[in-house]
Amino acid sequence: MKDFFYTNNLDGEKKVHEVTFYNFESITAATNNFSTSNKLGQGGFGVVYKGQLPGGQEVAVKRLSRSSGQGLEEFKNEVVLIAKLQHRNLVRLLGYCIQEDEKMLLYEYMPNNSLDSFIFDQERQKLLDWEKRFLIILGIARGLLYLHHDSRLRIIHRDLKTSNILLDEEMNPKISDFGLARIFGGNQTQENTNRVVGTYGYMSPEYASHGLFSMKSDVFSFGVILLEMISGKKNNSVYVSEHSLTLLGHAWELWKANRVLNLMDPFLAESCNSSEVLKCFQIALLCVQEDAADRPSMTSVVAFFINETASLSEPKRPAFTLTTSTQDSFNGRSATLSKNKVTMTTLEGR
Repeated sequence: MKDFFYTNNLDGEKKVHEVTFYNFESITAATNNFSTSNKLGQGGFGVVYKGQLPGGQEVAVKRLSRSSGQGLEEFKNEVVLIAKLQHRNLVRLLGYCIQEDEKMLLYEYMPNNSLDSFIFDQERQKLLDWEKRFLIILGIARGLLYLHHDSRLRIIHRDLKTSNILLDEEMNPKISDFGLARIFGGNQTQENTNRVVGTYGYMSPEYASHGLFSMKSDVFSFGVILLEMISGKKNNSVYVSEHSLTLLGHAWELWKANRVLNLMDPFLAESCNSSEVLKCFQIALLCVQEDAADRPSMTSVVAFFINETASLSEPKRPAFTLTTSTQDSFNGRSATLSKNKVTMTTLEGR
């Protein structure tokens, strides 16, 4: 494995772990010298460009920022992980490049960009009626089920969010960005870290406050995405100013008041199946419960979606109902947080 990271002096292409190595010059040519007109987006770990290989194949090139938190280990992690994962709801890695300080990943090109570019845009969200949203939700759930239970490796994503869900030409969702993912072996169910990494609004309480992560951490993130899909709103905004409620807090208050449909994106009023929306709402609340042990597994979540007669339990109060609770939980820890697609490392005294 060590030799794999000394390929930057090689010319041409070389297969490593079934992933193609591209030299820097070929990627420069494919992206028109990383032209701003080819820029698809920018996240905490770098910029993504559209490229075209000599044979005409379109690709998305993630050029990692030299000042980002993702170093060689995270890069190696992403290359090896994605090379071994094959599922219709996971983005496919086509190649990589390492040259001096440059590290790049080549993915299959997703013409419809990321889910957040639709769901949080007042005009583009109209392109996603309830049927399309439900199919996207189900696709994300199936991709996550594969990572947790059905692949050769048990993968915890650790940074599941709408900007890491890409959409192909038919609006099929594909989970992307495995730089922070971890492999669990054997019967392992939980791990602890002193370096908390993730995105504000999507991180589970046990991970944010104690560095504990598991499959249930990803389940929590999925629950947040599900509520965002139903409402068309971001979790880390304030929804009831006098109580500083997050989307989770607002959803919980509506649940207790039996006014669930008030959370729904008004655009969905004509296209939605109200019973399906209610079921998705309840599943979301089950996923974001404060105690990880109370959250369902992704096996159960997918079964809830496809079984029309599935019996759902009553959800308990979710975590992070107030906008200030997450910030308080980071005192005394080193954390890498992404907010508005910018990654920040914060060090706070005890």
